Amino acid sequence: MKLGKVEFCHFLQILALFLCLSGMNQAELSRSRSKPYFQSGRTRTKRSWVWNQFFVLEEYMGTDPLYVGKLHSDVDKGDGSIKYILSGEGASSIFIIDENTGDIHATKRLDREEQAYYTLRAQALDRLTNKPVEPESEFVIKIQDINDNEPKFLDGPYTAGVPEMSPVGTSVVQVTATDADDPTYGNSARVVYSILQGQPYFSVEPKTGVIKTALPNMDREAKDQYLLVIQAKDMVGQNGGLSGTTSVTVTLTDVNDNPPRFPRRQDWGLAIPEHAGAVAASCLMSVSTGCQTKPQFRDTLIKTPLTVQNQTREEYFLCVFMHLLDFEAKTSYTLRIEAANMHVDPRFLSLGPFSDMTTVKIIVEDVDEPPVFTSRLYSMVVSEAAKVGTIIGTVAAHDPDASNSPVRYSIDRNTDLERYFNIDANSGVITTAKSLDRETNAVHNITVLAMESQNPAQIGRGYVAITILDINDNAPEFAMEYETTVCENAQPGQVIQKISAIDKDDPPNGHQFYFSLTAEAANNHNFTLQDNKDNTATVLTRRNGFRRQEQSVFYLPIFIVDSGSPSLSSTNTLTIRVCDCDADGIAQTCNAEAYILPAGLSTGALIAILACVLTLLVLVLLIVTMRRRKKEPLIFDEERDIRENIVRYDDEGGGEEDTEAFDMAALRNLNIIRDTKARRDVTPEIQFLSRPTFKSIPDNVIFREFIWERLKEADVDPCAPPYDSLQTYAFEGNGSVAESLSSLDSISSNSDQNYDYLSDWGPRFKRLADMYGTGPDCLYS
Repeated sequence: MKLGKVEFCHFLQILALFLCLSGMNQAELSRSRSKPYFQSGRTRTKRSWVWNQFFVLEEYMGTDPLYVGKLHSDVDKGDGSIKYILSGEGASSIFIIDENTGDIHATKRLDREEQAYYTLRAQALDRLTNKPVEPESEFVIKIQDINDNEPKFLDGPYTAGVPEMSPVGTSVVQVTATDADDPTYGNSARVVYSILQGQPYFSVEPKTGVIKTALPNMDREAKDQYLLVIQAKDMVGQNGGLSGTTSVTVTLTDVNDNPPRFPRRQDWGLAIPEHAGAVAASCLMSVSTGCQTKPQFRDTLIKTPLTVQNQTREEYFLCVFMHLLDFEAKTSYTLRIEAANMHVDPRFLSLGPFSDMTTVKIIVEDVDEPPVFTSRLYSMVVSEAAKVGTIIGTVAAHDPDASNSPVRYSIDRNTDLERYFNIDANSGVITTAKSLDRETNAVHNITVLAMESQNPAQIGRGYVAITILDINDNAPEFAMEYETTVCENAQPGQVIQKISAIDKDDPPNGHQFYFSLTAEAANNHNFTLQDNKDNTATVLTRRNGFRRQEQSVFYLPIFIVDSGSPSLSSTNTLTIRVCDCDADGIAQTCNAEAYILPAGLSTGALIAILACVLTLLVLVLLIVTMRRRKKEPLIFDEERDIRENIVRYDDEGGGEEDTEAFDMAALRNLNIIRDTKARRDVTPEIQFLSRPTFKSIPDNVIFREFIWERLKEADVDPCAPPYDSLQTYAFEGNGSVAESLSSLDSISSNSDQNYDYLSDWGPRFKRLADMYGTGPDCLYS
């Protein structure tokens, strides 16, 4: 009678219970090997545990707690005086014990794959005193395995490859399945392999899981990939065993078993524009090989390898690299192309020759090309002293086409922004257009454009490097701004400064400078100059006793000459300051102002000087205050009639024609006798005191006497204010040869002076000569 999976599990459980009960009965007849336990007193009592090693089936599905075993001690007389306790792994949570009988039960479902055994400790206690009657003992509950886990492929799914045309039995890949069940108990973990999908091409070893080829001559070109399904089953493959599967993808790799073949055509032809090269020739023809092995192509006429590009993994495009095809040189090419597999597997030699040949004709098409320069880079030199229009060199270009169109030249002004150069449009001669300076730009890189006359769109480019040759056109000068000092305690012959020079020029043999003092400074008694003959010079003192209060700064002119042809020179002035130095010769202060005050003034003297200054300030303030108080009564009161100082005229005057009101000529010419006159046309409200009359004094002191007379008038004038005031006079003097040119004087006087000399003074006085001259063309006669 065949048992199902469930019936078989129940059978195993019943068998395990039977074994446990029989083991318990045998254990009751044995004694423990534990150490003796000494009770109170001197009586020695042996430990009398009765128990065994317990086994429990995993995955128990019942509703009642599963009986595990029974613990019993010889001390227990069955009167209930002994109680049993349990501790250790899973005590109280998984395993419980009846404290009266010692029966152990499992309250939860157990899984051997999670934990294979549990270690617990049992002890018998006196129920009244709660003291142990036996020492604590340790025992193990082992979980009995059942077949509850199927085999698993931990590394799946698998991928593998095997060469095509492999013989039968060629190993492909090994698969491995693991079973979590106990391999030491029964057949639960014993696995066998079988193939469910992939026959008849592949097979698998039942015990090892090695997959092998099962058919010969598997062709990749027919089918290149296979999908296998492998099964692993426990219980040695018997009915009722558990199983697992995985997939294996097997790819056939290529071997060189197919010769290359050109498509059968009568003619292969391609038109390629000249100078296109490989760009246009990359799609010449396709070659089928049927394999992934790349063939080698060559031209059997010129014996040169050719280059191919993949279109697919089994077809190639033949690329013919025809570098710089020139229609003018050759219009067509004929190629004999051979495709051959250089490494042939001897197993497939019987399939025929592994090569093929075809003929290809290439037609070169004419293209309008830009002009070509005879040289890609021209190198030219010119001196920086060259005059404008100097010829530097010539460039040449030609039209490579058969038409040979004329070429015109120009300079790309983006490379010559300052327009230093010109080029003849027809001849290509390059000349200077400006003065050149090597120190500004030593090399000029310009681009020359060559254009076809018939097609200006065709432009060729040539590159010209113009090097500027140096001439000696820069004088030497100090290498830097020197800050030179000399100590007051300096001794004669002491070095105070080392100088050097620079020159913007670049002579071929390097610079050589010569230093000396100028002629006017050569005999000075303060400093001397020593030329070190290495483009440097040293400044030394000639005497001692320098004092800042006598002279704080010295200016030493130094003459520098270069070695150019012709040589250039310059005079540079070295400023030397006299300083107070410490004992090490380090300058402390260089200010001459430190000697304005005596160095021996004490603090008391300085305080006295400051007190005097303050006293003077107080006196000035008192004087100013007193003068202000004296001026206060001069302010007019509101009750005072201020009209006594005002002369009122109810007349606007007659302008320049009014000669009666006031004689303006008196202000312009002091030679007129000044008499006090009263106005005849207006009667003033208040009559002024008459001023004394005077006549002008000689012309040589005219201004000084004029001011002096006005000052005396102001002093005796009762109408003048009692305080200082500013007197302003419009007085020109009488020093002019033409005397006064005012129209007021000319109108008020009947002078018959001759002004014809104004016409001799130039165009600036022409207008006055026309107004006052007596010639026939005079404006006024």
